[in-house]
Amino acid sequence: MNTAVPNASLPSTAGVRSALPNMVDDIGQTPLLRLDRVAADLPETVAVYAKAEHLNPSGSVKDRPARRMIQEGRESGAFRRDQTLIDATSGNTGIAYAMIGAAKGLDVTLALPENASAERKKVLRAYGAELLLTDPMAGTDGAQRRVKEIVEAHPNRYFYPDQYNNDANWRAHYDGTGTEILEQTDGRVSHFVTGLGTTGTFMGVTRRLKEHDPAVQCVGVEPATAMHGLEGLKHMDTALVPGIYDPSVADAHRTYDTETAIDMTRRLAQAEGLLVGPSAGANVAAALDVARSLEAGVVVTILCDTGTRYLSDDFWNDE
Repeated sequence: MNTAVPNASLPSTAGVRSALPNMVDDIGQTPLLRLDRVAADLPETVAVYAKAEHLNPSGSVKDRPARRMIQEGRESGAFRRDQTLIDATSGNTGIAYAMIGAAKGLDVTLALPENASAERKKVLRAYGAELLLTDPMAGTDGAQRRVKEIVEAHPNRYFYPDQYNNDANWRAHYDGTGTEILEQTDGRVSHFVTGLGTTGTFMGVTRRLKEHDPAVQCVGVEPATAMHGLEGLKHMDTALVPGIYDPSVADAHRTYDTETAIDMTRRLAQAEGLLVGPSAGANVAAALDVARSLEAGVVVTILCDTGTRYLSDDFWNDE
């Protein structure tokens, strides 16, 4: 007996493909989480919240600017289909580029320091990106120099978004992250604290919050020394300063050593159930220090990326 279902009885799939979201559409709208246990010493009138950017599709806050830079490049014609996207990265923006590139059928080449975590390099290769490993002692500054040399030699072959100098970087956070923070706190945010790398998150969110209320205090966080273990963050006095950074926008700066950031990273995993990276640990340590100086307030910080990118690091085994 022929038991095949007649084609006429099958539901139509017309329009379904375009109606369903893909990975790129799911970027943003991350939860804002109140930190309870690590902030247990604070008075009831002070709260610390963390934007869970590690829950973005590729695992970091960098999904937002990567999408925006690619979109603006495509819309303006600067990024043609026959070109390869190339940029320097400490890992997270590169992973976001690679994820979006895989989803959209775009070729991606990335320069990053050779000492980037093994997990980051494996993820990048899993998405199909070509990697150019650069001098670990030169950090992302060395990776930027390598990319510029390549683009100057072959200007028509590549689309170079240049995340450190592209205004689309901070605008992604002005339109997205900053607006979401205002909505999620009902406009009650009094302090914003985050680390400085490309500075896109800090610049975009700060501008949006201060547009809402100039009294909001915004604090930039940096590593204490040039030699540090906080991937993605810059020691501004000794690094190539991103073109999108305006130091006058910050109300204050705080510096943290790698050990303090790592201690907080472990605490977040074990006390809050939040497996994030050391830059998030630095952010939370700074947010708590700011909160302890207040009698009342709502302090917001950023959980930059997932801790699964650092599981091979020895600090997880430290007591």
